[in-house]
Amino acid sequence: MSEGVSRPRRGATTIEEVARAAGVSRQTVSNAINAPQKVRPETLARVTATVERLGYQPDQSARSLRTGARRTLGYLAPVDDPFDPNPLMAGFLEALVDAAGAEGQRVLLFRPAPGTADPRPAIDELLAARQVDGLVLADVLRDDLRVAHVVRSGVPFAAFGRTGAAGPQHWVDIDNTAAMAQVAGHLAAQGHRRVGFVGGAAGLPWMADRREGFRAEADRLGLTVVEPGQRGAGAQGAGVGVGVAAVRALLRGADRPTAIATGSDLLAIDVYEAVRAEGLTVGRDVAVVGFHDTPLCRHLHPALTSVRLPLPAIAAGLVRLLLAQVRGEQPPGEGLVLPAELVVRDSSR
Repeated sequence: MSEGVSRPRRGATTIEEVARAAGVSRQTVSNAINAPQKVRPETLARVTATVERLGYQPDQSARSLRTGARRTLGYLAPVDDPFDPNPLMAGFLEALVDAAGAEGQRVLLFRPAPGTADPRPAIDELLAARQVDGLVLADVLRDDLRVAHVVRSGVPFAAFGRTGAAGPQHWVDIDNTAAMAQVAGHLAAQGHRRVGFVGGAAGLPWMADRREGFRAEADRLGLTVVEPGQRGAGAQGAGVGVGVAAVRALLRGADRPTAIATGSDLLAIDVYEAVRAEGLTVGRDVAVVGFHDTPLCRHLHPALTSVRLPLPAIAAGLVRLLLAQVRGEQPPGEGLVLPAELVVRDSSR
């Protein structure tokens, strides 16, 4: 490199230097970055190339002061055990960060203070600090107090899970009913006529939809559905509500089911244990199907057939819905329903 010539340091270039190098005004550079639709294609290409060549990075803090936009989305993270985290929600968080980043946004995680069950004070504190443009909620129930509180606050929000009919339909969800109908069809196609269903907490709307979808399609196909006895169901609904002993009882006798569908992958692990405890073999004597397609499915023996959630599409839909509200656009009157995919492996072939 010759004396007196230096490569621009990343982030050190000013918008005026970009404008001079591209032969345009400062406002044109600003438009190219913040409102590219206002710039002619050939000019936009020249400015973009100059921005990249000079390593210019817009001052986001200054932009936030001018527009009031923080370019940050708050995610009310579900309370979880760090030593036994929920693999599905960990995958959802990864997808949410990617989807936000693709839109030039960041994700700020927060949750209630330890030992505090009510999330509303944490929401109020975050909104009072003006740190985020809107909120993402997950594991949403039909009459969720978080949704009602956020609606009253007037902040933009998007929910992973369907909100109650009386509130704004700012949600993205999968078609749980159709997904479990697909599971019933798969088992029927494999020749199973007597099938079991093991669900989690019956009070969770997604679990109720999965059970309804499976039973309705099984009935349409002429399958007999049996379920183990229920115990007390916990709040999380994954791996709770049905014990291994109850599944073992279901598997005893000549009229046992030859296949069992479950409402989650963790419930499927309980079924694996029950099948083996009865001296049977998963995939040969009893087909098993899970739900969520978490990474553990590929590591079980045999590998577990499961319903895969389209986490990247869910996250992208939530970010689009939230940013539309931030921009002042009218969101659609209905939530977004996405299909899930049945991934067939050796447990049900």
